[in-house]
Amino acid sequence: MSAVEKGAVPKGIDVITFGCRLNTYESEVMRREAESAGLGGLAGGAVIFNTCAVTAEAVRQARQAIRKARRENPEARIIVTGCAAQTEPRNFAAMDEVDLVLGNEEKLKANSYRALPDFGVNDTEKARVNDIFSVRETASHMVDAIEGRARAFVQVQNGCDHRCTFCIIPYGRGNSRSVPMGAVVEQVKRLAGNGYAEIVLTGVDMTSFGADLPGAPKLGKLVKTILRQVPDVKRLRLSSIDSIEADDDLLDTIATEPRLMPHLHLSLQSGDDMILKRMKRRHSRDQSIRFCEDVRKLRPGIVFGADIIAGFPTETGAMFENSQKIVAECGLTHLHVFPFSPREGTPAARMPQVRREVVKARAAGLRAVGEAAYRRHLSSLPGTRQSILIERDGLGRTEGFTLAAIDTGAPGEIVDAIITGHDGARLIAAPLAAQAA
Repeated sequence: MSAVEKGAVPKGIDVITFGCRLNTYESEVMRREAESAGLGGLAGGAVIFNTCAVTAEAVRQARQAIRKARRENPEARIIVTGCAAQTEPRNFAAMDEVDLVLGNEEKLKANSYRALPDFGVNDTEKARVNDIFSVRETASHMVDAIEGRARAFVQVQNGCDHRCTFCIIPYGRGNSRSVPMGAVVEQVKRLAGNGYAEIVLTGVDMTSFGADLPGAPKLGKLVKTILRQVPDVKRLRLSSIDSIEADDDLLDTIATEPRLMPHLHLSLQSGDDMILKRMKRRHSRDQSIRFCEDVRKLRPGIVFGADIIAGFPTETGAMFENSQKIVAECGLTHLHVFPFSPREGTPAARMPQVRREVVKARAAGLRAVGEAAYRRHLSSLPGTRQSILIERDGLGRTEGFTLAAIDTGAPGEIVDAIITGHDGARLIAAPLAAQAA
């Protein structure tokens, strides 16, 4: 007799997302597929974890959240998927709290969610994770909305062909695969038609888009095509890019198209050439600095963010100083700092490690440099006019992705405002309508 027959009350489906914007998009697909499979009717409902594997800390947090979910939802079915499940399926299957483990390909298919005893499946194998490198294509999964989000995400690419020595993600996502341009355009049209003023293009290695498609179109051509064919898109934003792969069409669009947001987040990782070489990155320190200088000439006022790893194996104090210096040399504003975390199975995990206390201290120092740069950025904006996308009551983001407090507007609405000051963490904005009154 099933739990439903015992009279327990179904509680629906809860999807908990860790990590990147691509995961956010995929979680919406997962929610739809899980509902189609009937999970919402299960006694106690279902909790699906879409995990991240980028750091060991991300995996630890996922395991902690799974245990908490079981304590709080003893009758729920707990399903674990995402990059950590793809790379560590046995570890998650060994958790008593987990009912089912699905790989990154399986999580996007309704039938995968029926691999539970509730649906008459007697197979005792908890993990259903196939070889991600056998996947050759990335299909477009149409979604109508992104739950709880003021902006919508559209996947243009998945996987990565590069093998940075610190990174486990290719083993979670497979090789690079692009969504056909027509499918991307149709998804953008759909979301813009549903009222989203801002669309974010996302992928694992987005600037490698198109290499596997007929004619090998580049990311710049895709961006130009979207803006030309979807005039209803008010704001188009790019997620993280690899500057060394930025093509001429992309640079031209940055320079000439105001609907492409003036904010680029760079996969920088280090400011030292020797560390970049040991990471197997494809850019040098000078190339990163020159890229920011050149793009700033094309689009004055553009805002740069970046990922930087502190305490990579063999990093000396002088090498770390180069990472601190590049924040100012590139003019970075939004800094994502990662203390190096060795991932089993990667070459960097076998390199001579920096002591953990040193790694933590360097990460803290780098964050302090980033916070100072961000405050300088905030101080440069009072008196300027900004268009702010409202994310939730009282808060929104400028075109340059800077957080702003504003006391008007509904989530998803764009409000024109004057910046009147800042509080060290966010801008203070007054709507132009209030100024005119």
